[in-house]
Amino acid sequence: MIGLVALPFVLIIIICFGPLIFLTDKGPIFYNAQRLGKDGKHFMMYKLRSMYINSKDIRNKDGSTYNSDNDPRVTPIGRILRKTSLDEFPQFLNVLFGDMSFIGPRPTVGKINFETCTEDARKRYSVKPGVTGYAQAYYRNSITQEEKFHWDAYYADHVSFLLDVKIIWKTFVSVLGRTNINTEQSYKK
Repeated sequence: MIGLVALPFVLIIIICFGPLIFLTDKGPIFYNAQRLGKDGKHFMMYKLRSMYINSKDIRNKDGSTYNSDNDPRVTPIGRILRKTSLDEFPQFLNVLFGDMSFIGPRPTVGKINFETCTEDARKRYSVKPGVTGYAQAYYRNSITQEEKFHWDAYYADHVSFLLDVKIIWKTFVSVLGRTNINTEQSYKK
């Protein structure tokens, strides 16, 4: 239902920003990436592309994605998309297709071995990933991957309508306030 309601907004964002993304460096407007969903199943996640084509994959020491105000991989239009989180809007297509929900842990990359992973990691994969979630709304990129897994597990254990309303509110506040957009972690070379 939320995917259908959001569809007109997604299309407007794509129509407005798609040409600007393309004109920046003549590449695709979407960044499509394999992500892990509920029960560790892979799916294709959609985002608006915010980096130059063939940018190097840089990770923080904990394996999470490196983010910085001065990241040379990010295009000028990509900086705007990231600061406003508009690059995430195509994920409502994933909600429509049933791969994601509006609220849940953010999808991760790689593989998961449920026999050797932590209890927090196991719990976070017990619910569908979301366009926004507890760790995303309250901390965005200011905490480590391990801390995100902890708060994702907390969400999985406490799913409720009231908690979802709080997450939606906090998401709007953090996006509008542009808080915790970038991580302070150093990346591994």
